Amino acid sequence: MFDEAASSRRTYGRRGFLSLAMASGVAVTASGCGLLGGSDDSGKSNGGSGVEKAKIKVSIMPTIDVAPFHLAVQNGYFKNEGLEVEAVDAASGDASLTKLIAGEVDIAYASYTPFFIAKSKGSADIKLVADASSAGPKSTEIVAMPNSNVKNVHDLAGKKIAITATNTICDTLTKSVMRDNGVDYSGVKWVSVSFPQIGAAVKRGDVDAGFLTEPFITASAKTNGTVEVIDTASGGTKDFPTAGYGSLGKFTSGNPKTVAAFQRAMSRATKESADRSKIEPLMIQFSKVDEATAKLTNLLTFQSTLDARRIQRVPDLLQQFGSIQSRIDVASMIVPQASAT
Repeated sequence: MFDEAASSRRTYGRRGFLSLAMASGVAVTASGCGLLGGSDDSGKSNGGSGVEKAKIKVSIMPTIDVAPFHLAVQNGYFKNEGLEVEAVDAASGDASLTKLIAGEVDIAYASYTPFFIAKSKGSADIKLVADASSAGPKSTEIVAMPNSNVKNVHDLAGKKIAITATNTICDTLTKSVMRDNGVDYSGVKWVSVSFPQIGAAVKRGDVDAGFLTEPFITASAKTNGTVEVIDTASGGTKDFPTAGYGSLGKFTSGNPKTVAAFQRAMSRATKESADRSKIEPLMIQFSKVDEATAKLTNLLTFQSTLDARRIQRVPDLLQQFGSIQSRIDVASMIVPQASAT
């Protein structure tokens, strides 16, 4: 989710891992230290032998939530599990889900809302494979220009707000914060813009405000001069589950060892992501931000293992907004969770 949202693809197996290392100018030393401070366990398997499908495609987006995914790639954790991963860029959560349903990818990263809306409509048998993130303080915000007539959440009523797409975490969090503050969101005009371009759209006046996640909040403040209107990870959406990895039931049931291998690699990388010194280089490399911006970025809370009670907050909120018509039982959508060994 760090790269520009485009249709380019990258394959991450042993060859791709070594190519990435050389391209980034980071050498794996003879002392056994791997990329970004991880240990070089290339000769050690975590039980990935015997996976049903060794080559898988995963759709991602250009946001900070997928830092553990990139860490797993660069430190060879997928490779250790017997997986060769091809990353496919998607412009939004809806686009990522579309690729999954169309069979273009095996696993899709997206905000949780498109998964639950698809489930509610019966358009796909969605299964949740791994968690990704929760909204940390000031990691998701509505921003505007300092001279804008949008100064606070009450000014958002009836305005044009840039988001990646409707029925994603962008409009869900925004509507929740507006509702919590007694603001009518029914008249908002939602304008679809990719995350890297939202700050510029706000500056040009194409929209009145925009929803941003990190590192785009910090980058846009520096480049475009945008300022926070409201922290959307507050009130009823404090620590709100934002995104995860999903698949189709036919894939998870037919490839349980493959899914478990993916989960183990992600779990291992997610635990390491608690050390932001391992995340900042990824922001510089994949988000194309400078070192100063990376250091100032407010990180989301990285997650890996899915907890049904925590994730249940998402479809419950969507039902309140009428985005889904009946209650969804999250526990029934979660596949067995494998932890790192």
